[in-house]
Amino acid sequence: MKKLVTISLFFLFQLISAQPNYVFMGNPMDDIELLRPEWTVKNKIGVDLSEVAFVNWNSGGSNSISGLVGVESSANYRDKYFFWKNSLSMRYGVNKQESRELRKTEDLIEINSNISYKPDSLSNWFYSARLNFKSQFSNGYNYPDTTSPISRFMAPGYLFFGAGMEYGKNINELSFYFSPVTLKTTFVLDEDLANEGAFGVEPAILDSTGNVLVKGENIRKEVGILVTNSYEMEVFENIKLKYILSLYTDYINKFGNIDVDWKIDFDFKVNSFVKATLGSHLKYDNDVKTTKPSAIEGEFDEAGAKVQWKQFLGIGFELDF
Repeated sequence: MKKLVTISLFFLFQLISAQPNYVFMGNPMDDIELLRPEWTVKNKIGVDLSEVAFVNWNSGGSNSISGLVGVESSANYRDKYFFWKNSLSMRYGVNKQESRELRKTEDLIEINSNISYKPDSLSNWFYSARLNFKSQFSNGYNYPDTTSPISRFMAPGYLFFGAGMEYGKNINELSFYFSPVTLKTTFVLDEDLANEGAFGVEPAILDSTGNVLVKGENIRKEVGILVTNSYEMEVFENIKLKYILSLYTDYINKFGNIDVDWKIDFDFKVNSFVKATLGSHLKYDNDVKTTKPSAIEGEFDEAGAKVQWKQFLGIGFELDF
């Protein structure tokens, strides 16, 4: 028995001494905790491509090519009591089909910053403050109409900032966050869209002939409750699941009407460079109204808010640096 204990301690010592990038934190009364270096910086760029071509294909079909470029960067800090995560995500995709104009398939700029503090090394509860910003690069259209943009850079732009409590035994993989006070600011920095009252801002006041008397507002502010849940796990070897759910309701304007943002991604790793992604993104925002054709040709009536859903499958290569 003593021999077995001695051998076990020897291998434990070898394992510890072989991990120079990890440090022991805590005092003799605390659980020994292995932490990564204080700062972890990661950068990743990926390209997804797909192409279909037909020659004398009797079943019919349209030649097409699609491409998507994504860039992700993160800088994270962690010590015994503090956790600070920062990330930047940019994605842009286009599709070109025969006899049809170039169309946008993906457009995203997103910045996240989350700083958390826990009062003692044994607690899994953190006091947290979060910032999230989202917008897009280029004009969006209701295809095939490309004359009147329905969105632009910073129209809309969304900024969330708030503070609350976060639970995560392994906060890199599983997190529950509750903020009783979160400021949501919607930017519509385009005069035409602001005058229309797009994305929930106050529309322009018009006279009987349609002339603008008072311009539409460019900023809408809300204060409400934000709840988020994120989860990352390896489902099978080389298959990872990423899940993010965000729920928000405003205290003043229709309290209980919940904005939903729900993403599920499966990442399939073929080798060090080749990967595939299968994802689903569902959104509902009561301030984002849809339209339908009216009885008058060329005019549209408001059709209210609807559930938005996007599904995507991409195969390409990815480079970490």
